[in-house]
Amino acid sequence: MPKKIIGLLVIAAMVAIVIIGAVQDNMAESEALDNMALGSDVDFLPTDEGLAKGEQAPDFQLTTLDGEAVRLSDYQGQKVMLNFWATWCPPCRAEMPHMQTYFEEQAEDENVVILAVNLTTEDRGLGKIEDFVEEFGLEFAIPMDEHGDVGSTYQAVSIPTSYMIDTQGRVQNKIVGPMDLAMMEQLVEDME
Repeated sequence: MPKKIIGLLVIAAMVAIVIIGAVQDNMAESEALDNMALGSDVDFLPTDEGLAKGEQAPDFQLTTLDGEAVRLSDYQGQKVMLNFWATWCPPCRAEMPHMQTYFEEQAEDENVVILAVNLTTEDRGLGKIEDFVEEFGLEFAIPMDEHGDVGSTYQAVSIPTSYMIDTQGRVQNKIVGPMDLAMMEQLVEDME
């Protein structure tokens, strides 16, 4: 009888350790952005692609994870937060909860569309992308850059990279690195 009790205690202790570890991981992930340097609004020169401040953002058409075709030009008249990311990117993981919160709480009222373009050619497969979207409960559009052309055009060399595009379809800001909620709010507010 005592061996069974000791065995049960050992199992209970192991379960408790796993639970505590999972809770700590979840807390650490949600606080990761607090300990990470936020992205920088970078100065950039005019390009052939049209990526400088005030230039017309290059149009593209991609298919979302849900199978819907989206064109950037379809959103003229709305502000667009164009984000480039991949599942393996720790700053992307830290940024996504903030982006989802912005989407849920402010995007509609502020006339903002979020297009979170997955750099599919740089990622680890469709299953990982679907798991990521489910894990973070992402509800905004996830266009899939399956050939790498859009990420290349938008010079998404370091990720996350985001562009703030105004209602006229003009680039207003390029942010390299993760954004938090306050930064997203300020960038949207500052858009013409």
